[in-house]
Amino acid sequence: MPYTADHKQATRRRILESARRLFNDKGFAEVSIDKVMDKAGLTRGGFYRHFRDKSELYAEAVRWFLCPEAPKPWQKRRRGANRKTQAERIVDSYFSLDHFGDRESCCPLLTLPADIARSNDEVRSAYGAVLMKLVTIFEADLGDKDEALSLAALCVGGMVLSRSVEGSALAQALRGAAYRQAQNVLKARPC
Repeated sequence: MPYTADHKQATRRRILESARRLFNDKGFAEVSIDKVMDKAGLTRGGFYRHFRDKSELYAEAVRWFLCPEAPKPWQKRRRGANRKTQAERIVDSYFSLDHFGDRESCCPLLTLPADIARSNDEVRSAYGAVLMKLVTIFEADLGDKDEALSLAALCVGGMVLSRSVEGSALAQALRGAAYRQAQNVLKARPC
């Protein structure tokens, strides 16, 4: 008896979540299809019913970050968050220690830049979609595209640099300085 469409979609989501976590944690080169399928609790043979190759899976895993069903524990609502704009909540979550330490479900903008730069157009397009979603949210609250782009660059750049020297005082100083500058951008928005 063939599987239902719901079963196929649920299986695809399991594969995407497994891939997203592994790619974020280990990068493209270190993750095999076998590892993705094993983490998803599936066999390699089922992979090709959902994806043509590892590159297609990589692009979809990057896009998967934008899906509401992809859990992001560092984005949970914080006390007092109802009074903040969406941009303010994102900046707070982005620079949180939870996000800083999260290697599996963090934003792919942090963990994958070097991989993405060496990837094909489909993967770069998926990464660009995640970045543009962040910029669009910031622009909606700030009302200015340049400010939104600057804020996205502060968030991503600040976290990438601080993670690159993790475990040092410089890491905390970089994260703190980028967060303060991001707060300044948010405070300067028009009323």
